[in-house]
Amino acid sequence: MGAPAHVASARERRQFIPSGVYPQTALQSESPLDLVKLTPLMELTRGRAEIMIALIDGPVARSHPDLSGSNIRELPGRLPSACDQTRSFACMHGTFVAGILIARRGSPAPAICPDSTLLVRPIFAETSSTEAPMPSATPAELARAIVDCIDAGARIINLSAALVQPDARGERIMEQALDYSARRGVIVVAAAGNQGTVGSSAITRHSWVIPVIACNRLGRPLSYSNLGNSIGRRGLSAPGENITSLVANGKQLTFGGTSAAAPFVTGTIALLWSMFPQATATQVKFSITRSRAVGPASVVPPLLNAWSAYQALASRESYHLLPVPNAIRRLP
Repeated sequence: MGAPAHVASARERRQFIPSGVYPQTALQSESPLDLVKLTPLMELTRGRAEIMIALIDGPVARSHPDLSGSNIRELPGRLPSACDQTRSFACMHGTFVAGILIARRGSPAPAICPDSTLLVRPIFAETSSTEAPMPSATPAELARAIVDCIDAGARIINLSAALVQPDARGERIMEQALDYSARRGVIVVAAAGNQGTVGSSAITRHSWVIPVIACNRLGRPLSYSNLGNSIGRRGLSAPGENITSLVANGKQLTFGGTSAAAPFVTGTIALLWSMFPQATATQVKFSITRSRAVGPASVVPPLLNAWSAYQALASRESYHLLPVPNAIRRLP
């Protein structure tokens, strides 16, 4: 997956491509959930239906046995939310990410927040051709999907698409959509991308977005993860190597990449908001990213620590330490 020809083709069309998941062979090592201290938080909560996660990705194979009974909503758009071609890359990508988030507990997938609601808003079209480029969508389509999800009541947006060579107009459209998410208090988690570059995009450099890179089971960045100053300052690292989740036809697959890493952060936020429903988006966002203030500046973001974020929100004192937007310098 993710051959250079696919990237070149997307660049020529100035489009978005999925941040990618790469087939790998599973290794025996520390659980991805244990690496980022998610296990104790998952023992406290399974999520809540009112915490809705928007999945802007491919369609989802809702007939998978480990997704049956899950709270999945369809947001009408240009593309259907269910898979028509179960062998398509778009179906595989969307189903894989959905499994990390809301699969049945006890399934092969991480199943971080199975009681949360998943709002499926596909932007990657299915294709039956194995020679076709990776699924793509224009910046305008992605921005429209973000706004649609916010207006539908999403609290968190999981975005597994990387911006490739946008023009100025495309960047403005994306910035406006992300500004809207900040005003509405909808947290955006975005995969940083797998091109192995150092830099930023209109998505990853936006101050409201949490960009996510992929790391191995030792917490070290994978060589193909995009890095950058904005990613290092505001982002997080999460497991992206040998992640097993769901694909169509009742099957499972082991993949890697920043698309696999981002839902670990998204799922953590859903669990935190389930435990602390009165917390503001700013408070939740700061609790999960606050470790970036420790140590020197780096293009590599800190490793997600879900339990530390929980402790920050659980502490009464923490609410007096959480930041507020620049326009508001006092707590109520």
